[in-house]
Amino acid sequence: MVVTFSFWTQNYLDLDTTFTLANYREAWTDPLYRELMLRSLRISVVVTVATVVLAFPIAYYVSFHVRNHKALWLFLITVPFWTSYLLRVFLWKVILGYNGVLNSALLGLGLIDEPLSFILYNANAVVITLAHAWAPFAILPIFVALERIDRSLLEAAKDLGDGPVRSFFRVTLPLAMPGVVAATIIVLIPTVGDYITPRLVGGTEGLMISNMIQVQFGKANNAPLGAALAVSSMFIVGGLSLMIFFATRKIGRGGAD
Repeated sequence: MVVTFSFWTQNYLDLDTTFTLANYREAWTDPLYRELMLRSLRISVVVTVATVVLAFPIAYYVSFHVRNHKALWLFLITVPFWTSYLLRVFLWKVILGYNGVLNSALLGLGLIDEPLSFILYNANAVVITLAHAWAPFAILPIFVALERIDRSLLEAAKDLGDGPVRSFFRVTLPLAMPGVVAATIIVLIPTVGDYITPRLVGGTEGLMISNMIQVQFGKANNAPLGAALAVSSMFIVGGLSLMIFFATRKIGRGGAD
């Protein structure tokens, strides 16, 4: 239905079902929509990279260094899911606010003279909030991939003269690449279309394409244009995900070889 709507036009309450590409032309040529899409992609890529890079050491530590109570560690990683996503976003507003926890702590320690204003209501706040919210989704698939690695392969690499760093890049990382790819795609796809986080902590500088889609379906009462923006976003994210999948797959094969 969304795809069908994208080829129609609407004038307030009147819906014209005549086939047209006008919505896609506007979606791809209007500078505002292009800027929102590029911003959404930038934020999502930064969130994905930050989340996966921070998640890998945690998953690695739990897999290779925790001997007992691994289930407890995994339980603690999933604890954030116990609370509402909306509540977690509001709590980040409390932490990052002008008079919030972070600024109050830095002022109390004498590290700053006045509250920091660049950590809320901009893209930085959106990145921080999304990275925290999606961290468990990155940790778990990477952990599963690391758990499947045959430890005898690492012992063989050590016997052949590889040090810890070389063994990691030649054996561990290539074999863990399926988990890294899964974590990347799991985080990338939903963060591009996230609506709540940029709405609550993004301000005007952190709004994303999903917020504009909501405006078109709501206040602007232009569902066909909103549908065209949604379909365009879907194809862009789908293409980017396939590029990441094949690129990381090639890297993983090369490392394994």
